[in-house]
Amino acid sequence: MAQIELGRYLFERLKQVNVTTVFGLPGDFNLVLLDKLYEVEGMRWSGDTNELNAAYAADGYARVKGMAAMITTFGVGELSALNGIAGSYSEHVGVMHIVGCPSTLLQAKGLLLHHTLADGDFDVFHRMSANISCTTSMITDLASAPAEIDRCIRETFVQQRPTYLGFPSDYFEKTVPASLLQTPIDLSLKPNNKESEDEVIEEILKMVKAAKNPIIIADACSSRHQVKAETKKLVDVTNFPAFATPLGKAVIDETHPRFGGIYVGSLSRPDVKKAVESADLILSVGALLSDYNTASFTYGYQTKNIVEFHSDHMKIKNATFPGVQMKFVLQRLLKVIGEAAKGYKVVPAPPKRAANAAVPDNTPLKQEWLWNEVANFFQEGDVIITETGTSSFGINSTQFPANTIGISQVLWGSIGYAGGAVAGAAFAAEEIDPAKRVILFIGDGSLQLTVQEISTIIRWGLKPYLFVLNNDGYTIERLIHGPKAQYNEIQNWDNLKILPVFGAKDYETCTVATTGEFKKLIADKAFNIPSKIRMIEIMLPVMDGPDALIAQGKLSEEMNAAM
Repeated sequence: MAQIELGRYLFERLKQVNVTTVFGLPGDFNLVLLDKLYEVEGMRWSGDTNELNAAYAADGYARVKGMAAMITTFGVGELSALNGIAGSYSEHVGVMHIVGCPSTLLQAKGLLLHHTLADGDFDVFHRMSANISCTTSMITDLASAPAEIDRCIRETFVQQRPTYLGFPSDYFEKTVPASLLQTPIDLSLKPNNKESEDEVIEEILKMVKAAKNPIIIADACSSRHQVKAETKKLVDVTNFPAFATPLGKAVIDETHPRFGGIYVGSLSRPDVKKAVESADLILSVGALLSDYNTASFTYGYQTKNIVEFHSDHMKIKNATFPGVQMKFVLQRLLKVIGEAAKGYKVVPAPPKRAANAAVPDNTPLKQEWLWNEVANFFQEGDVIITETGTSSFGINSTQFPANTIGISQVLWGSIGYAGGAVAGAAFAAEEIDPAKRVILFIGDGSLQLTVQEISTIIRWGLKPYLFVLNNDGYTIERLIHGPKAQYNEIQNWDNLKILPVFGAKDYETCTVATTGEFKKLIADKAFNIPSKIRMIEIMLPVMDGPDALIAQGKLSEEMNAAM
C-alpha cells in the first residue's frame, strides 16, 4: 500500500521497536485510534483496570523489555496516569504516553467539552505532563506527524524517561506515505565529544593505576541505560570487588565470586560497609543516590577518588564532563583498563550471607528468616518484583541467581506500584519466553491499592506467583511512626478468594505460616513450574520487619522531625 493511516503508523512503529503490548484504557477521544492497533499483526491491547494501574504496568513492562507504551484519553484518563508516569520519570524508565485528544477543530473553537476544565484551555494537561516527560509533542501538522511519532519513540528509548504524545482524534485516519516505515527509527546514541572522552579515559586510568583498594558499585541506571553487560565485564576485567545498591540489585551477577553484597550506607552488613567505605577508589556506575537507596544519605566514603558514570555525563572527583555518556566511556575503558589494573593485588570480597540455621518446622515465619530462605526458590532468569515496604528492604539480603531481573520502586516509592508492575512484567516475560517466571512480593496493605490489576493478569492467562505478606496493615508506616495508630490499619480481606472473584479458573492458593510449611512449598517440583497463576499468603507478625527496614524507619522519623 502506498498510504497508511497515521494511527496504524504509530502501532507499526511500536512493533518495530519490539513494543507489542500497549497498556491503557479506552475513552471516547481514543477509540478510533485503538481500532488501528488491531490492524497490526502481533500487537496486543492489555485493557487495564484503571489508568494508574496501566501506568504501573507499562513501567514494569519497560523494565523487562526496554520501553513501553500506554494510551489514555484526554483529561480524566491522562491525569489518572500521572502518578505512575512520574514514577517512571523519577526512576529512569522509558514509557511513551499517548493521549487521544479532541479534534483540532473542536480545540480551535474552544468549546466547553467534557473532560475539560471548562475554560477553553486544551493544552493545560499537556503542560502538566511536560514537567515529568523528557520531551512532548502535540500533533498539529500531518506532514511532520510521522517524524514526531518517531522522535518520541526514540527519546523514550534513548533517554529512558517518559514522553508525551498528544494525538487529536481527527488525525487518526489521515494518511501518510507507507514507505516511511521502511526506514528504521535510529535508536543509537550520538557519539561523545572525542576530546572530552579522551580526558575522561586518561583520568580514570591514572586513578586505577594508583589505587590499592578499588571497588565497583552498580546502581539503577546501569540497567536502565543498557550498560549491564559493560558493568559485568568491568568486574571481570579488573577483578575489583563489586557491590550494588537496592535500586541496582541484580545489575551485577550475585553468583559472581567478586560480588560483595548490597551497600546501603549505615544499614549495610558490617563487612560490606567496611569494604566499601575503606576503598581508595570507587567506580560508581549509574548512581541514583536517594534517601532509601543510601540509608538516609549515610554513605561514608573515606576517599574523594570517585568516578561517577552517568547516562549523560561523567563526574571525576569534583570535575563534571557534561554530555559524555557512560556507555561509550565504558566500552573504550574495557579495552584498556585491564592493563592499568595489572598491579592490583586482589582484595577479598565480603563472603556471601550464610544460610539460615536449622529451626523446628513449627517455628512461626519472620521476615529475616524468610528473605534469606526464599533464595532457594529463585531460578536463573526470574523476574522478581518487590513492593515498597518490608519486601523492598527484605529482598536486599536475598541472593539472586544469574540473569535475574529485579524490579523495585525504591526512589519514587508509590505504595501499590508492584501490584500494577507485575502485570506489565508478566506480559513482557511471556513475550520473551512463556516459561520465564515472574514473582511478586507485596504487602496486604499495598495489595489493596492496585488489586484490580490481577483481573487483567487473569484475563490474559498470565501465570505469575503472587506472594502476599500478611502483617495486618501498613508495617513500613508503623515502623516509621504510629505503631498503634488507626490510620496504619486496613480492613482485613480474605485474600485467597481474590483469584476466583476475578474469574480465575486454573489457579492455586495456599497459606504458609511456619518455616516448615514454607520450605515444603518451595521444594515442591510442581510449584516451581509456572503452569498457573498462584497466590501464596504468608502470615507474619504485625510489627516484624527486616532489620534494615526497622533501622530505616528510625532514620526516616528522625529526618521527618529535623528542623
